[in-house]
Amino acid sequence: MTTYSRLTRVDAPLSEVWDFHSRISGLEALTPDWMNLRIESVTGPDGESDPEILETGSEIRLSMRPVGVGPRQRWTSVIVDREEGDERAVFRDEMRGGPFAEWIHTHRFVADGEETIIDDEVEYELPGGAVGRSVSPLAVVGFEPMFRARHRKTRELLE
Repeated sequence: MTTYSRLTRVDAPLSEVWDFHSRISGLEALTPDWMNLRIESVTGPDGESDPEILETGSEIRLSMRPVGVGPRQRWTSVIVDREEGDERAVFRDEMRGGPFAEWIHTHRFVADGEETIIDDEVEYELPGGAVGRSVSPLAVVGFEPMFRARHRKTRELLE
């Protein structure tokens, strides 16, 4: 699989950054408008509709239509891991049934004094077998502006 990562520093404590990223409202706030995100449903690990916190086992059904081109791309994002410690927190989501052959997004947060370092890492593979794998590194063209916008928006909202 190909890996994309982006690191940024936010002038806000880990507890605030973690809380923000633990809610569906955080995903909605951080997704650039040009992605045309639509949250179809959110289900908690116990089957609860619209849980306050996205715990391990939560499922987010969503769709996007980047820059308004083509049909809506639908998929389910499942929170497969979530851990919180004194100076660190992490959660991982995996795409189930969507536009990528593989998509694993790891969100890491590390306290650095009163600031927080955010590390987004996406392991992915485009569809199409060997051809998809060979061109997967080119997806950075779409990822870079999206993650740059997400990190800029995080700083705007939390600093």
